Amino acid sequence: MARYEQQRQFLKSNFHEFKHIKTDKIKGVAQPPVVKPFGPDSQIIDLPKVSRDVLRNENMFDCIDQRRSTRFYSAETLSLEELSYLLWATQGITGMNKNGLTLRTVPCSGATHTFETYLLIMRVEGVQEGVYRYLPSEHKLLFMFELKQMEQKVDAITLDQPFVPNFAKKAAVLFAWSTTPYRSEWKYDISAHKKILIDVGHVCQNLYLSSESIGAGACAIGIYDQKLIDEILGLDGEEEFVIYLGAVGKKRE
Repeated sequence: MARYEQQRQFLKSNFHEFKHIKTDKIKGVAQPPVVKPFGPDSQIIDLPKVSRDVLRNENMFDCIDQRRSTRFYSAETLSLEELSYLLWATQGITGMNKNGLTLRTVPCSGATHTFETYLLIMRVEGVQEGVYRYLPSEHKLLFMFELKQMEQKVDAITLDQPFVPNFAKKAAVLFAWSTTPYRSEWKYDISAHKKILIDVGHVCQNLYLSSESIGAGACAIGIYDQKLIDEILGLDGEEEFVIYLGAVGKKRE
């Protein structure tokens, strides 16, 4: 239909158009950092070393077969070891290529890694309720701030979708992935934005499968209050903004 023409065009490959563009990379502009910096006085929390010990199901066939969007959770908390594993599974660094670019547990177009992982932690054993950011280079958590009336704020962010906080059925953690588009625009210019959307899908699918492997459940959230979540996380909404959410918690029997 005509009113969808522009959006449908965005979904298509634009290689022939892109190959004639001089990107900032080609122009010799320095590559932007692929990890957001933090200050020396930041409160950093060590995460346990990632271990197979947290797994309840190592069978990949079963994890794929049993994966479902989980909207209701038990009152059980996530352990810090389990959270460490989920963060590693979704953005963990597993190596480095010859150009010094990080290789991670999820594929990413040109290793541009436009995402930051923010966590609204409600119920993780031994971790203060609040807002955090994952530091993949260090495999650590950065404590950002307490969020008063956390459950009400999460309700508002997710537009009152009942499965996210909802008393004892609430998720333990709300993952919020932001994107800094220029990290990809630097290399891919007009092709960057489609790649960003593809890449964040890889991230969330790993959250689903890793959650399944520890007896937890996940649910992707694409409907949310953009302005509110960006404001809560202190993002400018232009150079960095939230692009996807995911709720995680232990499954209800």
